Amino acid sequence: MTYFQLHSFGGHFARGIRMSRIRRCSLFGFALVQDTFAKLGGMRAVLLLSLILSGCHATKPEPATVSYLRLGWSQPDDLPEMESLLQQFTRETGIRVRDLPVPETTLDQLDLSRRLLKQAAAGPDVLAVDVIWPGVLQPDLVDLQREVADEFPLLEPQLLRSYEADGKLAAVPYTVQVGVLQYRRDLLREYGYQRPPRTWDELEKMAARIQAGERAKGNKDFWGYVWQGAVAEALTCNAIEWQAAAGGGRIVESNRTISVNNPAAIGSWQRAKHWIGWISPPSVLAYQELDSLNIFDKGGAAFGRIWGGASITRTALFRQMHWRNSLAQSITGYTTIPGGLTGGAGTLGGSGLAVSQHSSHRREALEFVRFLIRAQIYSNQVEESAVRAKLVIRPASETGSQYEQVARAYIDTVHSVLTGEKPAPEAAAALEKELVRITGFPIGPPLKRD
Repeated sequence: MTYFQLHSFGGHFARGIRMSRIRRCSLFGFALVQDTFAKLGGMRAVLLLSLILSGCHATKPEPATVSYLRLGWSQPDDLPEMESLLQQFTRETGIRVRDLPVPETTLDQLDLSRRLLKQAAAGPDVLAVDVIWPGVLQPDLVDLQREVADEFPLLEPQLLRSYEADGKLAAVPYTVQVGVLQYRRDLLREYGYQRPPRTWDELEKMAARIQAGERAKGNKDFWGYVWQGAVAEALTCNAIEWQAAAGGGRIVESNRTISVNNPAAIGSWQRAKHWIGWISPPSVLAYQELDSLNIFDKGGAAFGRIWGGASITRTALFRQMHWRNSLAQSITGYTTIPGGLTGGAGTLGGSGLAVSQHSSHRREALEFVRFLIRAQIYSNQVEESAVRAKLVIRPASETGSQYEQVARAYIDTVHSVLTGEKPAPEAAAALEKELVRITGFPIGPPLKRD
């Protein structure tokens, strides 16, 4: 065989290799063969190419592993479902998921997320982002505006907007939570109540009467109302519900004015302080979500403030709610947060899915996000029972990257009032000055709620 015949044979051989295989092995082998045709002879070059390709074919790349930092679960019933979803994703795609542990409280989770994102490639690929975090974390997150656009037509636009920061869609809505009131249906019937409380005045009367009756039966540790009073973001959610219902605003209004120092807000904090030791245990000042859940689940309270879930889709948001499975539905009911002068309001909560700007597995991370969003959209776990709750939204979009400072100042102030460390009027005045310093926003009155 002449040199030119061998050269032609080598060319036909090369063209017969599938391009997918060429991509795996790169074009290095072909460049090497061309270089060695003249030096080693055509047949030797073809043999060398064959050895290169067979060696590449024998070595299969390890499947990618995506690290996922998800939020702590306030409702443990969700855990088995998530484990099942992670396993399903791996079966369908071959991509493994490493679940990263997180602390319980929202602000601690924020601190951890921020630290891990700064570790660049060593940090998480996908992370759950609380609805109040986009302005804080967005510099280290991928803009998902185009990456998951196929799912947008099914999602509630108001939720999408809540995850925007500085023109970037920092996360895609994944879970929705709304503050609601759970109550002992059986005890309400026993004590002659036909419906749950609609106002805080009604809750106080019902809670006090049921508490006295249950203690008279021998249940000395029974309380009327349990909630979350620890120095944590859950206290922001409780307190903003109190003051919004009283007409006291939402800390920072949508027009970027500070509205926290007003008689309605001050009165709502004073009302809550009065509950402690009366219808709420003194230890409520250290309660987080799991603490109050455990008290209620053990039969130790008539009412409890919890999170109810809603769908992320256009058709079901704020209309259909799903609940925990740990209590018998025959004795547990759910209703809106009690109201005041302007009606009740439940805090909007929940989380979105974000992808780290520094991820070394961005393609796989985006595939995982799309998988979870689709699973959530088509989930059949939304119950038919409905609670039409009015919402109060924490001022995360107005304060952006300063929200954490604003929230910490607000939490510390409200907690100091509840413990009796500071009188409410004095605390509100000091908080107003601090928020003006943090944000640079002017002072203004509470805006009328829709």
